[in-house]
Amino acid sequence: MVERIAVGSDETGARSPWWRHLYVQVLIAILAGVLLGALRPDWGGAMKPLADAFIKIIKMVIAPVIFLTLVSGIAHMRGLGELGRVALRAFGYFITVSSLALVIGLIVANTVQPGAGLNIDPATLDGSAVAGYVGEAQHASMSAFLLDIIPTTPISALTEGSILQVLFVAVLTGIAIALVGQPAEPVIDLIDRLAVIVFRLVALIMKAAPIGAFAAMAFTIGHYGLGVLANLAGLVATFYLTSALFVLIVLGAIARMAGFSILRLIAYLKSELLLVLGTSSSEAALPPLIARLEAAGCEPGVVGLVVPLGYSFNLDGTNIYMTLAALFIAQACGVDLTLGEELALLGVAIISSKGAAGVTGAGFITLAATLAVVPSVPVAGMALILGVDRFMSECRALTNLIGNAVATIVIARWEGVLDRDMLNRALGK
Repeated sequence: MVERIAVGSDETGARSPWWRHLYVQVLIAILAGVLLGALRPDWGGAMKPLADAFIKIIKMVIAPVIFLTLVSGIAHMRGLGELGRVALRAFGYFITVSSLALVIGLIVANTVQPGAGLNIDPATLDGSAVAGYVGEAQHASMSAFLLDIIPTTPISALTEGSILQVLFVAVLTGIAIALVGQPAEPVIDLIDRLAVIVFRLVALIMKAAPIGAFAAMAFTIGHYGLGVLANLAGLVATFYLTSALFVLIVLGAIARMAGFSILRLIAYLKSELLLVLGTSSSEAALPPLIARLEAAGCEPGVVGLVVPLGYSFNLDGTNIYMTLAALFIAQACGVDLTLGEELALLGVAIISSKGAAGVTGAGFITLAATLAVVPSVPVAGMALILGVDRFMSECRALTNLIGNAVATIVIARWEGVLDRDMLNRALGK
């Protein structure tokens, strides 16, 4: 297999000046964006097209990165049984950990009760503000979700921006190449070489990451203002603290059992995490995350399958948010849920969090889908958190990214395709 180029790496050499590290540049850009948005909100708001342009450029390369990585990985696997085993283990891990995230959100909401005492009358809420999200949630049924995985044509999967459609076509293509065998060797070599070119393209695009982070943060602060956080600071603080504890305790324990440190992994992924923080988009970090995990010793076939699947099915941060936000709305509106109703809410959330996978703005949309099935909690209550959802989306994305990185390393270890020496060198152990 042709060696790929590490993307997003900030290890440019021991004597490299500090300002040449990507994570330093992104951090400075975030701080500059906050200052611009706070001091000149009109200028900050005008940065939106620049932020959108960077996200669009990143999304432009996501499909070819996933397709080439996964097709190459499947073609190099020892057999199709290995592919099925990796997928089965990935889904087992995703269901277990993401369900645990939902339970933790439920427990924290009942313990802290961030919405208690607000005494909001649901009749006074403006339901039109969230009507669009409810409409999208109604289309996110399981049957519609499954049908949407199948693209119109193999080429359209690469052009329409659906991660699951790209996965579908890539898996079928990889299986077909594997079944052909020796005659397909030139095709495999071509795919490997194309992957090198695409990853070099991603490396070039990532040089613009500080600009994208600056523009996105300037727009967010300029448009929403710093003061909006004070409105629902309790909910925001509770969500951030819960997510941090989930990462350090739950994911930390999983990492320790797999033989690595969660803190060292976070330090290793600092460039990608800062990029997510600045752009509030986990998709912006998907291509460099794939390359970083491969550089950390994870077998490319496992990375190519687990990371894209995780972006749709392993949303730990989103799951914590869903149960926490649902109970916040119930508490704010004075709705006392019984244990049975909370368990029903949990059950619906487990399904809806998978049924709306891959939907843009999935956190808010899956919350709408969950509340629509549990009539005890007014859907209109989502208007209470609409103003600060933008700030919580950043924490959701950060938690999701860390969760998927941990999942990939763990599953690579289960499969016996994790290079421990490479992992230790990458994590500085």
